[in-house]
Amino acid sequence: MPKTSHKGYSMPPSPIRKLVPYAEEAKKKGRKVYHLNIGQPDIETPETMLNAIHTFSPRVVEYSHSAGIESYRRKLTAYYKRYNIELDYTDIMVTTGGSEAIEIGMMTCLNEDDEIIIPEPFYANYNGFTTQAGIVIKPIRSIIETGFALPPIGEFEKIITPRTKAIMICNPNNPTGCLYTRKELESLKEIVAKYDLWLFSDEVYREFCYDDKEYYSVMNLKGIEQNVVLLDSISKRYSACGARIGALISRNKEVMSTALKFAQARLSPPTFGQVGAEAAIDTPDSYFKKVKSEYVERRNFVVDALNKMEGVFCPKPSGAFYCIARLPIDNSDKFCQWLLEEFSHNNETVMLAPATGFYSDSSLGTDEVRIAYVLNLDSLKKAMQCLDEALKVYPGKTVLKETVVQSS
Repeated sequence: MPKTSHKGYSMPPSPIRKLVPYAEEAKKKGRKVYHLNIGQPDIETPETMLNAIHTFSPRVVEYSHSAGIESYRRKLTAYYKRYNIELDYTDIMVTTGGSEAIEIGMMTCLNEDDEIIIPEPFYANYNGFTTQAGIVIKPIRSIIETGFALPPIGEFEKIITPRTKAIMICNPNNPTGCLYTRKELESLKEIVAKYDLWLFSDEVYREFCYDDKEYYSVMNLKGIEQNVVLLDSISKRYSACGARIGALISRNKEVMSTALKFAQARLSPPTFGQVGAEAAIDTPDSYFKKVKSEYVERRNFVVDALNKMEGVFCPKPSGAFYCIARLPIDNSDKFCQWLLEEFSHNNETVMLAPATGFYSDSSLGTDEVRIAYVLNLDSLKKAMQCLDEALKVYPGKTVLKETVVQSS
């Protein structure tokens, strides 16, 4: 029998989805499973988007332009202008989800064996995207004690080599919920300019910034306009994960013309998704105010509940809808599997994402989990009760040292 490829063998499994079979077995046993492992919000998709899809009735569902429907790209320029990001529609290429934007962006700008610096913990699929592209991640560690703030710029400079070609950030961050400050981004700009690096920025959670904290885009950093590649998606903005519409954005014309060749190879992004996404731009501000208020309430409850549990520490995130908690456990992979296989409280349990998959080295994050507070408050209360009870009886419980929080 022929063997599969080396690259396929090297592809990492998703830490977010790899425990799904255990969750399915738990459900077959009649247990209620609270899914806090994945960023799938229970927030309703805006009516503006759904109505556009419902009323779209072409006689033929045609391919769109490989860069996306022009009217949608033109309308997107108005959306970004709300955030003081001035663009021409030709600076935007519509992609099949934010994932394809990242994949195409990496293949456009980097060669195989080039290095990309990424603060960790980072979105787990960055491991997969770089494996597909043959790129090497050079991780730089952010730590829970500082709320996962951007590491000092001097630490970036220490790991730059002749093979280093890019830096990538996610802001607001998945999985930590950290929102990088304008000051942090300005310092990042200096090193990008000094070494003439690409700066990739995944900003899909810009609508979700809390406590009056400022969202500031790398697109507004002066002097490195030709180095910046913005990666975006409608999945979380409009709670439309299944629409699979993202965007790759750059003012660098060579980047956009090269990226288009990759886009042409996959023909076009989804037509129905683009129709819905174009209409969704007209979603009223009242929708986002309500959603943001809901996430703040959920965040406050979850973080407070976690920090009341014996031996648990969780910094309060300023963006997105995730947090990373340090638990008094021996191994997060084992613990998350145990929750599904062996534990139940009132015939209920909780599904979390082990943080090991959000690091470049799976030996890190063994006492951390990512929690997505994407369920309604009542479900979150029951999920946190399950977790609290689970930690009391988990066979691999450890004694956690007191955490000293540093201001960032």
